[in-house]
Amino acid sequence: MRTPFLFVSGSRNAFHRLQQSPSLSPNSALLKHQRVAVLRYTSTHLCTDDRSHYITTPIFYVNAPPHIGHLYSAVSADCLHRYKLLQGFNSKFATGTDEHGLKIQQAAAAAGKDPLNFCTDVSERFKHLFDSCNILYTDFIRTTEERHRQAVEHFWSVLQSKGLIYKGSYEGWYSTQDESFLTPLQVIDALDSTGKKIKVSVESGHKVEWMKEENYMFRLSAFRSQLLDWLTVNPGAVQPECFYQIVLKWLQEDLPDLSVSRQKKRLQWGIPVPGDPEQTIYVWLDALVNYLTVAGYPDKHRQWWHVAHHIVGKDILKFHAIYWPSFLLGAGLPLPQTIHVHSHWTVGGKKMSKSLGNVIDPLKCSQMFTIDGLRYFLLRQGVPDSDCDYTDDKVITLLNAELADSLGGLLNRCIAPALNTAQVYPSFCPQSFPVEQMVSGRAVVEDYHMLDAVKGLPALVEQHYESMHVYKALEAITACVRQTNKFVQRHAPWKLDRRDSKDLRWLDTIIHVSLECLRIYGTLLQPIVPELSNKLLSKLGVKPGERSWAALNFLPRFQGMDCPFEGRALGSDTEVLFNRLESQNVDKQKPKKTKKQQK
Repeated sequence: MRTPFLFVSGSRNAFHRLQQSPSLSPNSALLKHQRVAVLRYTSTHLCTDDRSHYITTPIFYVNAPPHIGHLYSAVSADCLHRYKLLQGFNSKFATGTDEHGLKIQQAAAAAGKDPLNFCTDVSERFKHLFDSCNILYTDFIRTTEERHRQAVEHFWSVLQSKGLIYKGSYEGWYSTQDESFLTPLQVIDALDSTGKKIKVSVESGHKVEWMKEENYMFRLSAFRSQLLDWLTVNPGAVQPECFYQIVLKWLQEDLPDLSVSRQKKRLQWGIPVPGDPEQTIYVWLDALVNYLTVAGYPDKHRQWWHVAHHIVGKDILKFHAIYWPSFLLGAGLPLPQTIHVHSHWTVGGKKMSKSLGNVIDPLKCSQMFTIDGLRYFLLRQGVPDSDCDYTDDKVITLLNAELADSLGGLLNRCIAPALNTAQVYPSFCPQSFPVEQMVSGRAVVEDYHMLDAVKGLPALVEQHYESMHVYKALEAITACVRQTNKFVQRHAPWKLDRRDSKDLRWLDTIIHVSLECLRIYGTLLQPIVPELSNKLLSKLGVKPGERSWAALNFLPRFQGMDCPFEGRALGSDTEVLFNRLESQNVDKQKPKKTKKQQK
């Protein structure tokens, strides 16, 4: 999904010339309708009590193959979807591809391909990447599908019937590569490769041209106060906070009306405007409606649309936090519950670009570092409110330290035949680890601190998953894994005398407590590293039906309750949880060579 937009301003500047029909001007009934829509959204948002959940990624533009940033969006949404499933929700998860627009039309022509075939080729690459990386989407939407065309046409007709779409004319700068119209302040002078003077976009650096055309406009200017009402009543609607503040700042100024169509003679590859075959619906309005299409709009969307959550990159924030809510208010539909915004990925401190040759292929990375390894790195290093940096060395260092050494090392210690000779979930001895610290036992004060930390971990992780600060959840889990490793190291169970009954009971208790910690970590990590978590929990003998959020009852024997795992045989799998990665096998930023060396 792209960021550019076309707008018409009420400014006296000759750059914008709007011709508006008086019969289509906003009236008091329209303003009342908007207020009612905001109140309906607020009521729905606060009173939702069912177990449905709907999460979306942006749909990805098919002008280029997928890169690491696309996968980050998908993995972030996948994490939230899996987390909700663990909690017992009926969760829908949508992703897909954005396939209309002038740039696609031109790219297909240059490649000598039919536009649909061109789109299909790239769309399949996205789908293959997501399938390969264990993205558990329930719907992969393409904007070239018939169901989407019908949804867009109906949505347009609703807005038009309410007097929110009118015919106007625009004259100004246009960037074909960005598919956007620009104001004079968004354009600067530059030189092309031959030294010729040209105008370019300030933001993208792409060449712009002057053009004039008649098209349809949406009355965005009528919705500024309603958007402010929505954000005031729902301060968590846009997260993190820094992006919420950016949206509020945008709304301090008047909103210009937006163009929602292009002349067909300029843009053929798109959905025709209903009732006007000489106009094509502008690609970003077309693209945004995909969220409704997947929900079942216009007839079967009610179960899902009132529980919608969007995950988007910061470059498309204005589309999702201003234009999209305005369209929805105009159509009388609830607004998204949350718009989760994330920042971008750089490579070695530089922006990814074809010219620099540093665009990271996520599929090759998953082959180098394993699928779960790459998922873990992206969610561990991805900080939503600031750009994140990728290098091969960072991936190797992180995965070796946290998955291979810390988590994998803890598991290896606890299930090693030399220490756990019976290969079972051993018994817990309350006399060795009494509830009261002052009572005579073998546990020390640091052990009780560890139990408190692990007991409180699910609530803390839940908080961070809900806010999409997954890196904070992983920080908390990693800190507890370190404490558990220190617990084992502190008591050195391998030094205990098995012939001594007290030592044997304490040894079993140390392993029991450690396995209980590992069970909690494995359960909490399922949304992030599903295959690794499955391997860990299977090694502990935890059955599939015992891995839900409701099963997170830590160390029940310490609380005087029965433990269903006590005495149960461990899994028979002897494979290492996560193999260490060797940095000498990775030539920096050259995945092809790395893949060859890894074989």
